[in-house]
Amino acid sequence: MIISSVEEMVELGRSIGTRLSAGDVLLLKGELGAGKTALTRGIGQALGINDVTSPTFVIAKIHDAAIPLVHVDAYRLIGHELAAFDDLDLESRIPQSITVIEWGEAFIERIAPDHITISISHGQSDDERIVEISGMTL
Repeated sequence: MIISSVEEMVELGRSIGTRLSAGDVLLLKGELGAGKTALTRGIGQALGINDVTSPTFVIAKIHDAAIPLVHVDAYRLIGHELAAFDDLDLESRIPQSITVIEWGEAFIERIAPDHITISISHGQSDDERIVEISGMTL
């Protein structure tokens, strides 16, 4: 699908968020600035969370809600040993949370072989994004 603005990306996230349940894990793929955090912001809004920002410097942030949202930005872990990712102990939170992982391609199979993958790429204009979703039907 084609997304034409940040607002549309957030709205797509809200739509996805209404279909998620505890135990769901999402892998977000895309270059820097593709819209991964905007999508996650919309997922958070669907869960009643209004303060989702990029956890780049803290790596993982847990947002409390009826179903907690665990938002991971593994960008700073790229090229490090898998032990650094294991230290986050995400597996213990997955059953009761919705987990969104940005930049987690190297780690995802270890913690959630059954996951939803959302790939975001730049389109023809600066604001346009192409979004592909596998593991979930909208």
